[in-house]
Amino acid sequence: MSFIRNIPFIGSEHGAPVVAVVRMVGPIGMPLALGRSLSLSGVAGSLSQAFEHKRLKAVALAINSPGGSPVQSMLIFRRVRALAKEKSIPVFAFAEDVAASGGYMLALAADEIYADPSSIIGSIGVVSAGFGFDKLIEKIGVERRLYTAGTSKAILDAFQPEKPEDVEKLKAIQSDIHETFKELVIERRKDLSLEKDSDLFSGAFWTGKQAVDLGLIDGIGDLRSVMRQRYGDEVKLKVVTSSQPFWSRRRGTADVSSLEFPPRVAFSAEDLLASLEIRSLWSRFGL
Repeated sequence: MSFIRNIPFIGSEHGAPVVAVVRMVGPIGMPLALGRSLSLSGVAGSLSQAFEHKRLKAVALAINSPGGSPVQSMLIFRRVRALAKEKSIPVFAFAEDVAASGGYMLALAADEIYADPSSIIGSIGVVSAGFGFDKLIEKIGVERRLYTAGTSKAILDAFQPEKPEDVEKLKAIQSDIHETFKELVIERRKDLSLEKDSDLFSGAFWTGKQAVDLGLIDGIGDLRSVMRQRYGDEVKLKVVTSSQPFWSRRRGTADVSSLEFPPRVAFSAEDLLASLEIRSLWSRFGL
């Protein structure tokens, strides 16, 4: 009987080509108590595992993100490109509902990008959002007391009136980040059709079908179909998931030694405001 158990089963995965799949879902760099957020610390382990699979033919990124932190987006982009170069493995990106802003930057890490005809693609721009509470605290009789060393230490404080010079400083920073984003798109998308749409870098976004015509993506297709077409019907799609528990990902920490189980999670006003901001990110694209 032991001899029989050692015989490979006909039609098993033995020898089949492998495509490792890494899912990148949610806003980028905006963690919540129970929310899902993307950051380099959160996906680094999955990416490393993905590029170590045996019989690996490619790595596929399944992306569904409205964007977020430009820094975390770029860090993830660079890690994907570094691993792809080190292992000489092609990378494919597949946009689901949306790959916009920082989500599109993640897709740029791939050698080829695919989407559904109705996926939302693009939003190559920079946005900053916040709330102003100065009139509210005045109305309810609260006095704001803020002490700084440095004239620019508390610019754009939500509890003080907005100052034009502070807004100008913010816009200058946004312009610099936007320029970096544009340069990356031009570098990665060689067939970009700038002459077809003057709004390409305006922050506008398009459907997957329109994005093909603009050169923002390579084609229409889903992960399974494209990978089977590329590597054959026997290709095995191996989804790589992080073994890190969700409650340890709050605020970027991976240390669970002092946490309770089941976790006791406290929701703060900060979480509520972050939830509203994240909701607004998705709603910009009709989601």
